[in-house]
Amino acid sequence: MHIGKSYRLRNFLFWTRRDLYILVILGAIPVILYQLCGLKWLALPWTVVSLLGTATAFIVGFKNTQTYNRTRDAQTTWTNIVNTSNLWGIMCRDYFADPEITRELVYRHFAFLTALRHQLRGERVWEGADLQHNAEYQRFYTIPERVTPLHKELQQYISREEIDRIAGARSKTTQLLAMQSATVKAVYAKDAIALAQFIELQRTINTFFGQQAQAESLKDTPYPRQYTIINNIFVRMFCLLLPFGLLHQFDELNRATPGLMHGYMIWLLIPFSVIISWMYTSLVQVGESTENPFEGSANDVPISQVCRSIEIDLREMLGEADIPAPLHPQNEIAI
Repeated sequence: MHIGKSYRLRNFLFWTRRDLYILVILGAIPVILYQLCGLKWLALPWTVVSLLGTATAFIVGFKNTQTYNRTRDAQTTWTNIVNTSNLWGIMCRDYFADPEITRELVYRHFAFLTALRHQLRGERVWEGADLQHNAEYQRFYTIPERVTPLHKELQQYISREEIDRIAGARSKTTQLLAMQSATVKAVYAKDAIALAQFIELQRTINTFFGQQAQAESLKDTPYPRQYTIINNIFVRMFCLLLPFGLLHQFDELNRATPGLMHGYMIWLLIPFSVIISWMYTSLVQVGESTENPFEGSANDVPISQVCRSIEIDLREMLGEADIPAPLHPQNEIAI
């Protein structure tokens, strides 16, 4: 997630430059054919193009609203995980007389968060983090989950036996929560905690299951493909036809402008058609970059930083001195 005041214009232009190259070509070809080759019949009625542009604007706006909502839902889910994690830490500290049980439950929760963020950073065929324009931007930051393997990170929090037990599981996070439940049940069976405390702990574990499911749903359910394809088709049609719709308009300027620019106004169609088309293609690219909030792009929810913040807070609750350093933004990007 970019946490600076704004992206720099040069970075945004670099990110979208491939579309700009194509748009310059699409704008130049109709002008060359119309002006130099004399193919005057290529000019399209502006009304047709403007209607297509209006419909395209509605579709692009609808998609960007929905993709933003996906990112907002992801942020809300992780805000709830933070709150519930802090509650879990307080209950583990205050409910259990044995500090080893407290440490086991808290550290296994760190393992749960670690497994969850690694799972959410996994690749899906519909995601775009590894597209060339996004992959190039990743030189500004590092995705921790792609640097350190899961099993190595889990060694900090749980035993080798538990790591081996969840190694072949489809959902490691589910198994870790199941272990939490089993530990709490075993402690209650020894009458080490009261019934009300046992119920509250189990209710909190159930809350983690729900939050995990919400995050997994956002990860594993893509933005509907039918809306994606119609959005892309309409934008490409509009960018292709826009220069043809502007030919007559700029030709009229060509005839009405005296002096130095007389006869050359038609060539201004190229930069203006590029600017208009670039607005549409950039909106599409921005929408795609917010469509999948956990893929590891510069606009994602910073789950790595959030997990580190939770770990710091809970370790401080336990009174530990060896506290890991916070994950600082890299080039104004929190990841």
